[in-house]
Amino acid sequence: MTLISLGLAGLAGLLSIPVLILLVEVVASLKGTKVEAGNRFRFANSPRVAVIVPAHDESGGIIPTISDVKPQLSSNDRLIVVADNCADDTAAVAESAGAEVIARNDLEKIGKGYALGWGISHLRTDPPDFVVVFDADCRIQSDALERLTDVCDKLQRPVQACFLMRSPENSAIDHSFAEFAFLFRNWIRPLGLSNLNCPVQLMGTGMIFPWIIIRDAPLASGHLVEDLKLGLDLAALGKAPHFYPFVRVTSEFPKTTKGTESQRQRWVQGHIGMTLKSSPQLLLQSIASRNLDLMVLTLDLLIPPLSLLGFLVVAFFLLSSAITIVSGSVVGLLIATTNLFLFSATIFLAWTRFGREVLPGHALLSIGPLLLQRIRLYASMLLGRTVSRWVRTDRGDR
Repeated sequence: MTLISLGLAGLAGLLSIPVLILLVEVVASLKGTKVEAGNRFRFANSPRVAVIVPAHDESGGIIPTISDVKPQLSSNDRLIVVADNCADDTAAVAESAGAEVIARNDLEKIGKGYALGWGISHLRTDPPDFVVVFDADCRIQSDALERLTDVCDKLQRPVQACFLMRSPENSAIDHSFAEFAFLFRNWIRPLGLSNLNCPVQLMGTGMIFPWIIIRDAPLASGHLVEDLKLGLDLAALGKAPHFYPFVRVTSEFPKTTKGTESQRQRWVQGHIGMTLKSSPQLLLQSIASRNLDLMVLTLDLLIPPLSLLGFLVVAFFLLSSAITIVSGSVVGLLIATTNLFLFSATIFLAWTRFGREVLPGHALLSIGPLLLQRIRLYASMLLGRTVSRWVRTDRGDR
């Protein structure tokens, strides 16, 4: 029993690492955004920008995205839609809407990373100064390109806009908890890191890169979280992403249960897989190379999805309580109780400061069904029911 107690205490101690990192990020976010400089740089010669929109069977939703981008383009800019392994008329729809379309058909290599790599290869004969990536189902702020180009030119490193998910109007599914979790991951935590003058993870859309950086980046892969991987790869090269909270890109959650569950599983599975497979090597690499940015992003990667971290914190508290009753050892219980307190305080601080609108207090009454859904999700993953490639989310739009 002593060995069990010590083992449980050790695991609870390991769990303290992501809990403490999360607490630091949230506390740092509480002061809000830094004041943006009043006058942005005016280019003597307008830089050339290429916008790449990877699209897999997105004919039903790509037109609003193209419509948001086109008015922001100058005569020297390009809007390129990569119609990747499409079985619908995405290419024709995008071309009729005014985009430059390139098709990629390779059923052996399926993934958003391959689509991005295809777009970059297409640009090599006439390279731009900057490359911007937007997903095919996003709505984009009207001055996004000007702002992102400005800050990217000043920093000469990748820049990530704020990307948030919204609940669709008249949705039959209550997305309030998911919306808060997304706000937590893509606004609160990056804002905290930014306030600490640290880099942030890439989010997959609303990203801008100097051409000299993205042209040689390792893009072509079928990784489920290619954005996380790319950001870490660039950090290892000394070009970690910078968070720019003054531009927002938004998308909507799926309207169907099937789409919601498949989307969430890809996010969770990809994140956990990346953490387990890559974080030890990345941490050692950051120490060996004295790369503080890579170390920060690797530590941030250790934070699992919010619901999973909550499950683990509560589970260790309950197990430690049971072990204490049987064995009398209180070390594990003390650590687990501290984790539970710090995690609860972190969530409360974040909700109080940022989350009241997306997650009203009365919504907490419906947390029961949500917990059951998450349990089913994690159970299915433990049983080996995983996804292995990029698929279009079923959004119920056709």
